[in-house]
Amino acid sequence: MKSMNWNEYTSYFEEILQGKVTIAPYDDQNFWEYTKLNHSRMSRWLKQGKLNEQLVKEIQEIVVPQHWVLITEPWCGDAAHILPFINMLSEMNPLIKLDLQLRDSPGSEIDQYLTNGGKSVPKLIIRNTDHEDLFVWGPRPQAAQLVYLDAKAQDLEIEQQKIALQQWYNTDKGVSLQEELLQFFNQN
Repeated sequence: MKSMNWNEYTSYFEEILQGKVTIAPYDDQNFWEYTKLNHSRMSRWLKQGKLNEQLVKEIQEIVVPQHWVLITEPWCGDAAHILPFINMLSEMNPLIKLDLQLRDSPGSEIDQYLTNGGKSVPKLIIRNTDHEDLFVWGPRPQAAQLVYLDAKAQDLEIEQQKIALQQWYNTDKGVSLQEELLQFFNQN
């Protein structure tokens, strides 16, 4: 599975939750539980997420086609808070094509977009029509990264790290992600 559109991605998500996808890591109950929780988070942001008006304006003013590639996985907690906003923003302009890639599937481009040597997701790559990268973002907003690094520095257990990040995302409500994207669009 090289890439998929939003509807294919959400259908894949549903198949996981229905037990139709049993390959690793979804054969592990913990990963299945993370995925179920992430589905709930994504649904909430799709219903309640507010888009930055200035960012929407910038995206609507794009006159040259762009290809947005979003590398992710359904089990990823950060992705659950990011993907709904990326999808909603991509829908603001028909010149934007959004493709989602599963990080752990053959054909994923993640090895070209490592974060400190790791395959951290989500990763958003915005490309022009010549397939040149205009912008690479991810795996989380800078302020969330600071929360993550602080939690690691405190040597918190992984569950506590996840809780700290989830609390940050719930408070931030997609604002930081959109401000970081707006910086890119304001410069181009």
